[in-house]
Amino acid sequence: MLTKIRSFFKFEERETNFRKESLGGLVTFLAMSYILVVNPGIASGRFDGISGGIPYGGVFFATAVGAFLATFLMAFLANLPIALAPGMGVNAFFIGTIVGVHGYTWQEALALSFIGGLLFLIISLSGLRRTLVDAIPNSLKSAIGAGIGFFIALVGLRLTGLFSIEPVIVGGEYVGSFSLKLGSFANPTVLLACFSIVVIIVVHNLKHKISRFSFIISILATAALGLILHYAGVANMPNLGEFDYSPLAEIKDVAFVGFFEGLKTVFTSQGFLTALVLIYALLFVDIFDTTGTLVAVSRAAGLEDEDGNIPKIDQAMTVDAVGTLISSTLGTPEITSYVESATGVEAGARTGFSNIIVGLLFLVSIALFPIFNVFTHSAVTVGALLLVGVLMAQQLKDINWQDLTEAIPAFVTIVFMVITGSIADGIAFGFITYTIVKITRGEAKKVHPIIYGSAILFMLYLVAMAVMI
Repeated sequence: MLTKIRSFFKFEERETNFRKESLGGLVTFLAMSYILVVNPGIASGRFDGISGGIPYGGVFFATAVGAFLATFLMAFLANLPIALAPGMGVNAFFIGTIVGVHGYTWQEALALSFIGGLLFLIISLSGLRRTLVDAIPNSLKSAIGAGIGFFIALVGLRLTGLFSIEPVIVGGEYVGSFSLKLGSFANPTVLLACFSIVVIIVVHNLKHKISRFSFIISILATAALGLILHYAGVANMPNLGEFDYSPLAEIKDVAFVGFFEGLKTVFTSQGFLTALVLIYALLFVDIFDTTGTLVAVSRAAGLEDEDGNIPKIDQAMTVDAVGTLISSTLGTPEITSYVESATGVEAGARTGFSNIIVGLLFLVSIALFPIFNVFTHSAVTVGALLLVGVLMAQQLKDINWQDLTEAIPAFVTIVFMVITGSIADGIAFGFITYTIVKITRGEAKKVHPIIYGSAILFMLYLVAMAVMI
């Protein structure tokens, strides 16, 4: 039996063994396990203070089971040490933009996600994927990734009270604008948030392997301090709540039911064009996030051949697309490949066997559900959100800031993504600006037809939004 497993996963060819793969799987799980805390908090609306999110217990169950299923598929179909789970950025887009800004129900948002995943699957099974990837200029790819990083970090900082967005009042009347204001450091929640940020910064920058666990250490340390303060009588601190598994039963109202309900009204509730643009945005983010992760982790594992090709990358893209379909039907924002898998690679993982360990640990985590209430406090996870933002913002270095035809659209993408609180709006303004700049510079032929089509679609979308307002 063990011989067959070694042969199937190509242990000898990739110079690995059960110990290395098991350790790599454990490390990967610990590095990405924060998603069990953050995704349910965001998707349920608890972190954003948005009503109408997916029921918390249901999305927790869907997160764990979805990660288990998708990660197992990657193990057996692609044999790559890349785990999958609901993605950061996409979940913020899901609840903050689709539900919070555009007014869709979470059921309709799941339907939009499913349709995007279905298109992703079709693209992955055809030659369209490479065409689409090649059509988007690198500057915009990097800008979108960095913009999402800023977006995530700002969400975390705002929710803890480190800063607030307040209406400007002149003479007792609201003048139609808002201002940013630094939070009060007399507020215990703000101080606990600062502790979370300091811990993750310090641990992540230690010259030791423990740095790869900075996410989970920050979350656990902040939760522990919060509990101590709670039982010492400090108000608004994390608490364990009741030891209760009953919220997990909410999955019966989420899985399949929510997705099918959303399909009935998704193209009529807010308009066909708006739905089309949001599907495109979901598809766009998923494709490029997945492509970047697969390349980065596979290179780290030394799996490229002499020509720089990654083994079974088409199967890996297909698995990622199927993961989105799984997540949408189970009741959670899109599942995607995790760059945190690189930590497992550093620990020795080279094959899909490490994914079996990761998947099983996600499944076992369901048994720990009652204690996860303590992690839903915004201060507990703000450090993780901030560091995710920093890591995603590193893509800024890939933008050619010396070439203004590249720099201007990239800057516009990031700024509008942050100030509008909408990933879709940021992408829309970025594509439109890129097209205008290139035409103005007499470089119209350098713009791919897909970009022209996207820019026109986005302009129609903005006009439609203006009419609706």
